[in-house]
Amino acid sequence: MTTALRPDALRALYADWAEILATTPGLTTRLFRSIFDEWHQATREPEDVTYREDTVGGVPGIWALPIGADTSTVLLYTHGGGFAVGSAASHRKLAAHVAKALGATAFVLDYRRAPEHPHPAQVEDGVAAFTALRDRGITDITTIGDSAGGNLAVAIPLALREQGLPLPTRVIAFSPWLDMENAGETLATNDATDALITVPLLEGMIAGVLAEGRIDPRTPLANPLYADLTGFPPLYVNAGAVESLVDNATRLAERARAAGVDVTLSVVDDMQHVFPFMAGNAPEADAEIAALAAWFRA
Repeated sequence: MTTALRPDALRALYADWAEILATTPGLTTRLFRSIFDEWHQATREPEDVTYREDTVGGVPGIWALPIGADTSTVLLYTHGGGFAVGSAASHRKLAAHVAKALGATAFVLDYRRAPEHPHPAQVEDGVAAFTALRDRGITDITTIGDSAGGNLAVAIPLALREQGLPLPTRVIAFSPWLDMENAGETLATNDATDALITVPLLEGMIAGVLAEGRIDPRTPLANPLYADLTGFPPLYVNAGAVESLVDNATRLAERARAAGVDVTLSVVDDMQHVFPFMAGNAPEADAEIAALAAWFRA
């Protein structure tokens, strides 16, 4: 019999990271990234899935290939990590769980990261990969991501629209981080319950991706809360109720609904940032992915 993680396992992982960040002066970018590559530890390795490295549209990444999945249906997955940390490796198991539940395959991008590559490099990489998948004859593509990658899952269709290119079939955003102004109320109201996100952490990430203030934080492709979402594909967005970024998800849903978009919003009690990371180890994560699968197939 397998033993599931405690419901607070993701909180414990985040608290450990927060302590390391707070007690390690002069933390290098390389070590910072190494810490966040532990994200996969919260996720059980899914069964009956293989992985393959590839380069799509000039962007490296990892395919998650569930046995029997429809290879004509692709999830283009952009990982979280404040645009600066996280990787295809840290997120491949989560992407695989989602792909398996949805009956699809997933390509997890190793897009260029800040601060070496500020905005819009990450969006450009997503557009390049999406376009290359279309060139391979794949037309059923969903953009999906978590945290900063949830931002990109929304921004990539916006950039495609600007260029007059076909849009994704659907968009999925797990705990999206959209607000480049740190203006959300839940940054304060949920500060005591979020084990990872702090305003200083976000400020550092914003400085990196927005080139130390040279890019306007209200730029719609960097901050989709300022985007016109008219004509946007069906959107599924979720968040944990105790995370500091929950109102990024709710504000996105409100703006999308106001623009006439078909929106499904899921906010789950007592859950931390990107709680689907506990896939295979916590019932809340598995139930959320099952609900997502029902939405996807509807």
